Amino acid sequence: MVRCFALCFLFTCVNTVWHIQGSCAAQSEPSAPRGAAGCGCEKLKRDAALERVEDSAVCVEDSTESSDPAHKYSRGARESLPEARREEKNTQSPMVLISGGQFLMGTDDPGIPADGEGPQRLVHVDAFYMDIQEVTNQQFQSFVNATGYVTEAEKFGDSFVFEGILSESVKNQITQAVAAAPWWLPVKGANWRHPDGPDSNITYVLDHPVLHVSWADAVAYCSWANRRLPTEAEWEYACRGGLKDKLYPWGNKLNPKGQHYANLWQGDFPNHNSAEDRYIKTSPVKSFPANAFGLYDMAGNAWEWTSDWWTVHHTIDQQHNPTGPPSGTDKVKKGGSYMCHKSYCYRYRCAARSQNTPDSASSNLGFRCVSRGQR
Repeated sequence: MVRCFALCFLFTCVNTVWHIQGSCAAQSEPSAPRGAAGCGCEKLKRDAALERVEDSAVCVEDSTESSDPAHKYSRGARESLPEARREEKNTQSPMVLISGGQFLMGTDDPGIPADGEGPQRLVHVDAFYMDIQEVTNQQFQSFVNATGYVTEAEKFGDSFVFEGILSESVKNQITQAVAAAPWWLPVKGANWRHPDGPDSNITYVLDHPVLHVSWADAVAYCSWANRRLPTEAEWEYACRGGLKDKLYPWGNKLNPKGQHYANLWQGDFPNHNSAEDRYIKTSPVKSFPANAFGLYDMAGNAWEWTSDWWTVHHTIDQQHNPTGPPSGTDKVKKGGSYMCHKSYCYRYRCAARSQNTPDSASSNLGFRCVSRGQR
């Protein structure tokens, strides 16, 4: 049975070939079209059907989905890890203290209303520490060396990769693609060690965000590091960097004074990335300016998992440390990725959000950790 993962975002298709469930694409600065589509990463699920590459891209509902994936992968994430050598953890990200406080979460002017970006509501979060950067390949490698952990993409034997970063030899061997998002291809041998396909490696990208990690993989790493994934509220509070009602971690202009503040897509998605920000794929962490809290890459580069289950219905009542619904089928991800472009998927704003099933993994999905105490 063919399996799927989850990447960016394509809310125009509710169930696609690998039940595509993600949000990503490209952004510029003019106003984004309401109801903009996505790069097709938000609705990818394993155990969904795929279409042959030469077939027309049509959204096909998969009726074979049986058990709730939430149960399966939450349970897997709680399985004990092998005894870790604690000295391996010296490569973990430094953390900064995010002082607690109130902020306006969400927006009353949603770029993508169907994603549940609104309504805007008053939320209070307690103080916490957050990794200043996304977890890197080198850091994840230290975790694997210490524990022997095997990611879900490695167990499944495949993961989704954006066609534009695959070699021709790998692409020529692939006969299936995600319906309605044919730029997403299921690639055997793709995983965190081989992010661009089986003929790639991480030798020269050790300081780039680790990719192809499922929600359970991210939870396992954070647990090993005595950390955890941020709630959506914590993540958004941190993203805003103390700014009120601003689109991005740095303000309302995408490129203030012509400077790029995030690794996003420039050009015509998915055909051509002009790389005006110098990067076609992921960039080394901390390649762009940090926000006022000292956090890097809160927009773009790689999507980041949160601990919350997905819902598009939010109370307008003031909340204290909200954690999302108690259960669900998808987890919330935030921040967008290098594939995001405003004309196609406007999800690199602080209020923007997307979702993936916990077993999803792809070439633009990573994470960072938080903690209640400095580690």
